[in-house]
Amino acid sequence: MTKPAVDPASQVTSPAPIPSARRIPAAVWVALGIVYVVWGSTYLGIRIAVETMPPFLSAATRFVTAGLLLMGIIAWRQGPAALRVNRRQLGSAAVVGLLLLVGGNGLVVLAETSVPSGLAALLIAVVPAWVVVLKAGFGERPSAGGVIGVLLGLGGLAVLTLPGLSGDVKVGGVVLVVIGTVCWSVGSFSSSRIPMPANPFTASAYEMIAGGVGCLGVALVRGEQHGLDLSAISGRSWAALAYLIVFGSLIAFTAYAWLLQTAPLSLVATYAYVNPVVAVALGALVLNEALSWPIVLGGVIVVAGVCLIVSTERRR
Repeated sequence: MTKPAVDPASQVTSPAPIPSARRIPAAVWVALGIVYVVWGSTYLGIRIAVETMPPFLSAATRFVTAGLLLMGIIAWRQGPAALRVNRRQLGSAAVVGLLLLVGGNGLVVLAETSVPSGLAALLIAVVPAWVVVLKAGFGERPSAGGVIGVLLGLGGLAVLTLPGLSGDVKVGGVVLVVIGTVCWSVGSFSSSRIPMPANPFTASAYEMIAGGVGCLGVALVRGEQHGLDLSAISGRSWAALAYLIVFGSLIAFTAYAWLLQTAPLSLVATYAYVNPVVAVALGALVLNEALSWPIVLGGVIVVAGVCLIVSTERRR
């Protein structure tokens, strides 16, 4: 869930017909495959990282490290001038970073100490529905398809909460993920309405650093530093953290940002309903996470709702 501050619904507000597969360069399909698989796998990476790492400290390490690395890459490829922003842009990036990475991703990291990674991904898939609701609250009338998609998404969300209500997973973890989706939606929605840095890579770097510092603050308040024993952290948790930094926060984001400038937006937005499927499959295959009927049924309903929202909004 480390993505630029752009939501699927807002990406597709203008017509962008999808060319035939023969006209889409191979590089686009490679980049799209990276976004599909890597972002879908970050939920598994988070789940493995928090097996032996404090949640918010691991998130802080991930985002600060990735943000600093991205700043270095920007300065190397585009020159130090590319990092210059004014005070309002910096403040806006910081606010969005806190909403996305502390309220959004941070709560998901905490939740995955008790919630299966596949279930977390399916709960997060409802984000486009929240975005449509936010837009409606600001006077942008949704389409009929968008309304139906929101209702489907919320219905699927209700079904997905059943494992928490039945005691199969901790209901507190489910609630944390739902709150995280609202924070992520607000951050995504706000990013298009406040003065952000023009360079999306620069904006992302500042967002990650602000979000990482925010996660560190939450970790200190929670007391995660007390009794921290680095030698007790498993090798697979360190490997998962490295994967999240390099692949989740750098490579996949770069591929996504390139796709936004190269590929049809309607094609790029399909990650919103492919990522949860990848996450559920990996969780079941790697961690043997159970696929109960509420997870399967709720997941199908949510993905159907997101598909409807994305396909409807891209035609407006």
